[in-house]
Amino acid sequence: MKRKFLILCLLCLGLQQITAQENIKTMFYNLLNFPELSINRLDELEVIITDYQPDLFMVCELNDAFGAGLILTRLQSINPNYAQAVYFNNTSDDNGSNSNLLQNLIYYDSSKFILEGQDIITTTLRDFNRYTLRLNTVNQATNPIRLEVFVGHLKAGNSPEDELRRFLMVEELVSYLSTIDVNSKVIFAGDLNLYTSNDITFQKLIDPTNAITLTDPINRLGDWHTNSTFLDVFTQSTRTQGGLGGATGGFDDRFDFILTSENMMTNTDLYYVANSYKSYGNNNNPNCYNREINSSDCAEVPGSGISYSQTLRNALYDMSDHLPVVMELETNEQLLSTSSFNAEATFNFIRGNVTSDELAFVLNSSKKDNEYVIYNVLGQELQSGTIKNNDITRVNVGTLPKGIYYLTIENYTETKKFIKQ
Repeated sequence: MKRKFLILCLLCLGLQQITAQENIKTMFYNLLNFPELSINRLDELEVIITDYQPDLFMVCELNDAFGAGLILTRLQSINPNYAQAVYFNNTSDDNGSNSNLLQNLIYYDSSKFILEGQDIITTTLRDFNRYTLRLNTVNQATNPIRLEVFVGHLKAGNSPEDELRRFLMVEELVSYLSTIDVNSKVIFAGDLNLYTSNDITFQKLIDPTNAITLTDPINRLGDWHTNSTFLDVFTQSTRTQGGLGGATGGFDDRFDFILTSENMMTNTDLYYVANSYKSYGNNNNPNCYNREINSSDCAEVPGSGISYSQTLRNALYDMSDHLPVVMELETNEQLLSTSSFNAEATFNFIRGNVTSDELAFVLNSSKKDNEYVIYNVLGQELQSGTIKNNDITRVNVGTLPKGIYYLTIENYTETKKFIKQ
């Protein structure tokens, strides 16, 4: 009887493994002229990445290879599995001023993705960048699952000339898509600078006669600009005051998108997770219309089920005039490595582990009211206090003598060393 029970348990376990679903988290973000505008925004970016933990991080408005490397180094301090695609300068304006400093790039979790190739699609203004990723699955030799990722940044402005330049750029992208396998799983992420879904550019992207038709996963179509009924998908602008760069018009536009090929809405190998598409940091508070994202007007609405903290919204405000867009994908195939960074409740330092005055760190945990304790090398307790989950805790260590110290979190085994200068 015991033998039969054991066999039944093993069969059930096998069925669970066969039907196990693997989750992929994606994020697109306009970095607002990084690092030329300000190199000091890496701390804010770290808060954002630590909070969402994307497996695929797609960006635009990256200025140069130096900035790309800075971001990779910071990302790897959070998750050592992060890798970067090959960086290329924009080539589309080589026949013009050759002064365009706005580039695209992706970062990805190399335990989940393998970068098979990349390409450049030139346009009348800025490149689109293509990245072919293969999921690192158990069955990749017999059933390879590839994701074609396109990242772009269309012309800004609302003049007829601007609209035409956006359309001409997208014509090049649509033409390029006609040259790849029609069954490809495609996502197109970018700052599209569109004011309405009736724009000829958006209609070109979703044209059903295209070889590969793109779709808005949340089907939130209409006139987005200054239309508060679309506040839940607004991504720009996070600011109303000048001094930080970027636009200052307040929260009233949907400029940033992740579009998918139609097959990703129904495909069983890799598909969009319903209700996972979000304007990240947007609490959908009606008072937030035309306000700054870190103001009390944009705070969580009690009972709404949406909760983006003040600390996160402060980081988003300081980092860029855009909010990121996030979306989840799922596959029924088993990944070779299913571990994700911070899978165990751990904490990460912000700005590293060397300080002269303030120690800042983030704890990722489902438990509440955690306590931190600081010890010296003799094991003597020096400071303690309560921390907030998934939020920045700042501790004044300015009065401590120079030396080596240890930070622990109650109920967790991990200990981190820091140096007081």
